[in-house]
Amino acid sequence: MRRRLIALAILALGIAGFLLLKYTRPEPVEVKAEERSWRVETQTVRPARHQPELSLYGQLTAPRQVTLSAPVAAVVAERPVQEGEAVRRGQVLLRLADADLQPLLADAEADVADSQAQLTSERVRHRADQAALESEQDIVANAERQLSRIATLVERNLASRDQLEAATDALARARLALVARQQALDDHPSRLQRLQAQLQRANARLSSVQRDLRRSEVVAPFDGRVTNLQVAPGDQVNRYQVLLTVYPDQGLELRARIPQGYRQELAAALAEDTPLQAKAVAGDVRFRLVRFAGQSDPTGTEAIFRLQGGADGLRPGAMVPVILQRPAVTDAVAVPFSALYGNDSVYVVNDQGRMQRIAVTRLGELRQGRSRPWTLIASPELAAGQQLVVTHLPNAVNGLRVDVVKGADS
Repeated sequence: MRRRLIALAILALGIAGFLLLKYTRPEPVEVKAEERSWRVETQTVRPARHQPELSLYGQLTAPRQVTLSAPVAAVVAERPVQEGEAVRRGQVLLRLADADLQPLLADAEADVADSQAQLTSERVRHRADQAALESEQDIVANAERQLSRIATLVERNLASRDQLEAATDALARARLALVARQQALDDHPSRLQRLQAQLQRANARLSSVQRDLRRSEVVAPFDGRVTNLQVAPGDQVNRYQVLLTVYPDQGLELRARIPQGYRQELAAALAEDTPLQAKAVAGDVRFRLVRFAGQSDPTGTEAIFRLQGGADGLRPGAMVPVILQRPAVTDAVAVPFSALYGNDSVYVVNDQGRMQRIAVTRLGELRQGRSRPWTLIASPELAAGQQLVVTHLPNAVNGLRVDVVKGADS
């Protein structure tokens, strides 16, 4: 009996303790669901006038480059310049040996002298033929009178038939000599013309040889730089063989391929005489767009830029990366690429602190000394003063709540 009472007492104490703990426990705090917000950086929208930029890779060329060749076959006597050396206009670059040139000059002068002698001889012959013509005419007249007398005597039986035939033969010979003399006089103009043409050819050849002799001393046609040396002193060269090349430091051009999407815009700017400048990525070297190449292909058209100022160590054939300043655009906003979603959307923060999607048009890129290029965008929905989100959120959607941590204004 006693054991039952102890068990009941213990049970009663346990129930009393449980009830005490239940009624003295603290009330739980009510949990309310809160919307999450994302921390972003923003940029104040400031539409302005900008010049989009286009990155290009071009090759330097020298359109005024001159290739000098040997005027005659000869031995190279002297070559005082070296590859890549800067030269001044009129400076001697190469000389050919005189021993190979003087015989050519002597031969040409001898041809001229021979032609002049033949021309003088023809004039003397013509004067002699003119003087002999009168004598030939007198001989014919005498032969005709002699034949007439013999014929009269033969009719009177005072002369023989043989004498008449001899007189006839003498007249025929006299007339034949007169015809030959007259023919010589008639041929004089054509012979004179032929000899004069021969003299002209000889003089032309002499002038050509004299010109080649002058060119045997190869000089720089302008201030420039020597390249493509093909010969050395002692080399035997043939006529028209390439000796060396010279290009001017001024007037270098850069040929870069322009994508087809930009060609019409740039061509219109050229037609309006709008200056389009391109600056080398490395160094203070500038170019100006002057024209487009005559042919293009599906990948684009070559644009030709003219170097402005000095070459600054540039050489033809070098590949030069440049940044082309495209025609200016108005009401454009420069933003980092992280602000773009796809190619045509950005987000702004509205008055409720939520993201609002805006469709935009990309107008080009912009560097202006930045380590990474920015992009130019425009949209009628973008207004000055709006806060544009520049932090790229993978889960960005319309109405997403954000907290602006700081501005990223340029």
